[in-house]
Amino acid sequence: MTETKKIATRESYGNVLAELGAQFPELVVLDADLAGATKTAVFKKAFPDRHIDCGIAEANMMSVAAGLASAGMIPFASTFAMFAAGRAFEQIRNSIGYTGMNVKIGATHGGISVGEDGASHQCLEDIALMRTIPGMVVMCPADDTEARKAVKAAIEHQGPVYIRFGRMPVPVLFDEDYDFQIGKGSVLREGRDVTVIANGLCTASAVEAARMLEKDGIDAEVINICTVKPLDEELVIRSAAKTGKVVTAEEHNIIGGLGGAVAECLGEKCPTRMLRIGMHDRFGESGPAAELVRKYQLDAEGIYKQIKAFVKG
Repeated sequence: MTETKKIATRESYGNVLAELGAQFPELVVLDADLAGATKTAVFKKAFPDRHIDCGIAEANMMSVAAGLASAGMIPFASTFAMFAAGRAFEQIRNSIGYTGMNVKIGATHGGISVGEDGASHQCLEDIALMRTIPGMVVMCPADDTEARKAVKAAIEHQGPVYIRFGRMPVPVLFDEDYDFQIGKGSVLREGRDVTVIANGLCTASAVEAARMLEKDGIDAEVINICTVKPLDEELVIRSAAKTGKVVTAEEHNIIGGLGGAVAECLGEKCPTRMLRIGMHDRFGESGPAAELVRKYQLDAEGIYKQIKAFVKG
């Protein structure tokens, strides 16, 4: 692994779409008047005839995407997570999920790290909402490499996919030879005392927290799980059985997201003592992204303190 630079995964999204445009002529990108923020403007510059600005009409955009998919195109419908999963939920459910349309949803600006835009734009419920739609693949990449590979995997997957991207730059964790697969997690650090499962910006923080825990004599296993649905249950169960304690860390409400998915799996198949780190059933607030991440204990220091108390307690 390398941690030489930081890149926001929304940047990764725009860049990889432009890179893949020539390889996949059926790829078309839709946006809802936010191409500059979602970074799909990069694709628009390279392939202007395959970029559609649907205006501030997210629900309609999802229906347009479903229509394009029915004609054999591979549409990526792009907007902020709040407007994709929230405002357009009915159209995603009925026009994309129910019909099994081959639509990909690129949802940027997920989580508390949206910052000064405040609670109205800080979507903390999107993964929970998308997990409830039958057949929907749900992913939350940890870094630039994983984000780009997730987009390519989504193109090659037949069926609806939701990918959440962030606004805040995060460390690059994975090398280019990282073998990304939908539904498969990866062990970033072996350990014996506690399993820490994370995704999104919390993955890098979890890795750093594990280094800090080592000084306290706590050997943490760190797992990155980009695909919340379908969950890599085999990896989760194997690690839980090994350590006997599981912590999840996510930039999302602890209800229904990664923590919920892991808890459902372990509750049925491997009952394990567990701690869910995330937003505790509350809305966000306006403020600088880094300060909000620190306030809600989603940074390395916050995750370290919570895991330490959990293990020692």
